[in-house]
Order: sequence, then structure tokens, then C-alpha cells
Amino acid sequence: MDEQCIAALVELGNYLQSEGYAFTTVTPLTHQRVFRNRGDLPARDLRDAFGWNLPFHGTLLSPPLLKELHSAQLITVLEHGLYTSAVRYSSLGDDIYAHSGFPTAAEDAVFFGPDTYRFAALIDSELAANPLGSASRVLDMGCGGGPGGIAAARAAGDSVHELVLADINPKALALAQANARLAQMASCTFVQSDLYQGVAGDFDLIVSNPPYLVDAERRTYRHGGGDYGEGLSQRILEQSIAHLRPGGRLILYTGSAVVQGVDPFSEWAASIAARTGCAFTRREIDPDVFGEELDRPEYARVDRIAAIGLVVQRPAA
Repeated sequence: MDEQCIAALVELGNYLQSEGYAFTTVTPLTHQRVFRNRGDLPARDLRDAFGWNLPFHGTLLSPPLLKELHSAQLITVLEHGLYTSAVRYSSLGDDIYAHSGFPTAAEDAVFFGPDTYRFAALIDSELAANPLGSASRVLDMGCGGGPGGIAAARAAGDSVHELVLADINPKALALAQANARLAQMASCTFVQSDLYQGVAGDFDLIVSNPPYLVDAERRTYRHGGGDYGEGLSQRILEQSIAHLRPGGRLILYTGSAVVQGVDPFSEWAASIAARTGCAFTRREIDPDVFGEELDRPEYARVDRIAAIGLVVQRPAA
């Protein structure tokens, strides 16, 4: 995505907000069921077009905006005067976020869904209980469209001196730039990087919501690696500790496979925190997510996949 595309994303997002647009993004399975129930009917309104991603008539948008989106390759012309959008927009608090259209099947798709809402709520809860100090530096590692970092900056307010949004996926960073502009985030830096390879300096707060499933197609937004999808979360936790300032924290939202009553990833994370002298807390946010994954042979021994929030904090100097 180039600057023309980012500008068009911002233009469309601002228009949707001016029209009172709000949309809560559901799981892919729920989305499929809604599609099935709706059939092939075209969009009735902006929510249908840019939330449910249904085909829409060009009359939903002004001719100049329609032309701008088409020029930026954000919409595709269909038959019978219909269009379809390559992106969707989701509401989170007072903000709106652009992300990939449905279905998120492409290798470089940028996902937004129920995990995003739980991730943001975890950040809000943690920063309400333990606020950041002044002039803090915040990193969203594997930022996707940027909701975690932006939510952290919202929760911390004037305490944030710099927000860094980092991702290996160029499409994610383009969407993050558009979303940061929509949120009017100042002092925001964007870094394309494989974890910390291109990220400079240390941070008072690192937030991360990495992929945590085993994906046969190894798609960037979905595949976590390891036995049960925990591989990327392990790498992020280990490497993040080395990039925390004294007293700095990592807030990691991820999924963890519970195997015969045991959560091996959380046990491993607790041991790493203890070895490095860090404080460690774990909370189970949802006991059972992505249950359909248990049909896959990789999860044959797994009881459930739990959504968990881990906080790892370096001791103060």
C-alpha cells in the first residue's frame, strides 16, 4: 500500500465516522453464518458494505470518494453496478480501525476480531491499575492495524512520549499508519521488522497480541509455530524482556493450549520471568477460544485453547 492508499483509507474512515458508523467484528465462523443467512443480497447501508463486507451499490458513496477508492485499489468493480471493498472497518471505543476484508485468507491479511477487543480490555485494565510514568516509550510488537498500541496510548494519555508500531508485514504497517491518523496519534513511529531486528532502544511498555495457532498454510497473521502455536509468543516474551527499561512491562495477550489440565506455555513463561528476576502475573481471560481448531490433528491431545494475559515486569533500578 502506498501513500495514495493510506490517504484513501483515512478519507473513507473519516467519512464513515461522520455518518455515525459503528461495527463490532465477530469471529470468522459467525461472519460466515451471517453471510449464509443473508444470502447474496447487496448491502443496505455502510455497515453492510464496510463491516459485513457485502457487495454495495456505488450510490452509498459520493462519486469523488468512490473514484478515490477505486484508484487506490481499495474497491473492486463487480457486475450490475456493484462494488466490493478490500477492507473493513471496526469500532473500538471511540476509534475506528481499517483491516483486511473478509475472508482473511491471504498470507498477509491483517486480522481484527474478538481477540482485539479482549486485548484492548487487558491493556486498559493493566494501565488503570498500574499507570505509566511520564515521558514513557511504548511499543506494539506485531502491531497489525495498530489497535493495541493505540489503545495503550489512549489509556496512558499524556504519559506517552513516543508510540512505536512494529510489524513484519508491510500491509499491516500501512493500515496502522491510516489508523493512527484516524486516531490523531501524535509522536507515532512505524517500523517494519522481524520482531526486534529493526527496533531501536528500550521501552517502558511493550504490548503484543501475536498469532497463536498452528496454521498449515503458515499465514503470517495466524501461524504461531511451535507444537501448539506458542512459538512466536515465546520469542516475543524472551526478546521483549531485554528491551524493557527498569520497571518496564510487557503485556502479552495470547492463546495457550491446555494439555491434560496443564498450560505448558504459561509454566514456561513463569520460569523465564523468574530466571530474569521479573515479576510475573497470568490471568485467564477466556477459557475456551477457537474450539474448532481441536478437530485438527496437531491438537489431538489438547483439552482447550485458553485466551490468557501475561504481564512481565522488570525490577526498578
